[in-house]
Amino acid sequence: MVLSGLETERQNRASSDLDKSSALEIATLMNREDAKALRAVREALPEIAKAIDVAYNCLAKGGRLIYVGSGTSGRIGALDASECAPTFGIDPSIVQYVMAGGERALANATEASEDSSQLGRSDMAARKPGKRDVVVGLAASGRTPYTIAALKYAAKKGATTVAVICNRDSELARVAQIAIEAEVGPEVLTGSTRLKAGTAQKLICNMISTGAMARLGYVYGNLMVHLRLNNEKLIERGISIVQRIAKVNRVVALATLKTANMKLPVALVMLCAKVSKTEAVRRLRRAQGSVRKAIEA
Repeated sequence: MVLSGLETERQNRASSDLDKSSALEIATLMNREDAKALRAVREALPEIAKAIDVAYNCLAKGGRLIYVGSGTSGRIGALDASECAPTFGIDPSIVQYVMAGGERALANATEASEDSSQLGRSDMAARKPGKRDVVVGLAASGRTPYTIAALKYAAKKGATTVAVICNRDSELARVAQIAIEAEVGPEVLTGSTRLKAGTAQKLICNMISTGAMARLGYVYGNLMVHLRLNNEKLIERGISIVQRIAKVNRVVALATLKTANMKLPVALVMLCAKVSKTEAVRRLRRAQGSVRKAIEA
């Protein structure tokens, strides 16, 4: 693997005196460089939109969104996957992550594991990817053997594959059906792709999962209507959501939530469609969880 020719491995002239800079100079420089990540993502929006559509179509058919990566890229995929269940009220199996080194690698560096193509294949094989699944490979360099092998295996089994990378013309881009290339340029700290590259990858993952879930109806407007009300803060947020959508006062909102066993979608359909709890549950089932469709049924 030759890294010297990669944009993400080049030395950044703007930060050549990083170790001699003041705290404010470092913060200012990094803020200016981070803006390049936003521009790089903006230029990749057409491909990101394709990935959102693919994720939506796969999930609508009962498939899964599976992120795969190593190091920083793997942790970003793991973060997005783990946040989807509480945010959208979905089963954790719907959005998953596969990471070189397993769960231990979330908190401890296991760099050697990213070099293993065999491990990439076997880890992906354990998830049994199929035609209804979309697998998103994350690698700043686009040359990580683990991730490339995992994506190749998923494609062989019929899954739709997406690559999220920060360099042009990479092997990972060539093996994926959709290549999202966010060219962020050289890092402030040479080769430290947890910086701009990591930021760009996080933004892209946010767009793919949130975009797919919005299209599936797991949000109403821009509100998290499938939120799980598991603590005091979330209960308060749920009450506020019911008040906003159903246009009722706090007392009615809380009472309806209690009747609905603190299930936010059920409470919303009960109030907005003026139906019983049983009918609200039936409507949501028929609408595959879409609150808007259940209300308008």
